[in-house]
Amino acid sequence: MSKGFRFGAFALAAFLVTPAAWAQDFTQGDLKIVRPWARETARMARAGGAFMTIENTGGAPDRLLKAASPVAARTEVHTVIQDGDVMRMREVPALDLAPKSKVELKPGGYHVMLMDLKAPLKAGDRFPLTLTFEKAGTITVDITVEKLSGPAPDHGTMKH
Repeated sequence: MSKGFRFGAFALAAFLVTPAAWAQDFTQGDLKIVRPWARETARMARAGGAFMTIENTGGAPDRLLKAASPVAARTEVHTVIQDGDVMRMREVPALDLAPKSKVELKPGGYHVMLMDLKAPLKAGDRFPLTLTFEKAGTITVDITVEKLSGPAPDHGTMKH
């Protein structure tokens, strides 16, 4: 295989890799934040969500107490519950992280709610999100905004 062909194949592969594949993991004490990301929002959306997996590799529990970001006026940790035929989001006062466990923040489950967005979240953009934990302290992660695939929940009409 020629050097030119190998370089061209590498360049093409690098171009095809999605921004999510470039997402960085972050570690603070016994906590590891894996693949933090957000879904792009519609042009007029006032809310969005941030997602990640939080791994507690230590032998003691910890708790996610709050989140903050300059892209939103308010940031809350939410869960989604089924209330009869309606899915409702509810703020949780803290997210428990058991020892030697993982908690996945994902669409339709636990997530960081970004409310009163200052601008739409656009695919390819990045923004900081500061997470405050009871024991591990504060860590700022870099959120990568991913392209919307499929219908997004309309956070503006969802029951809170």
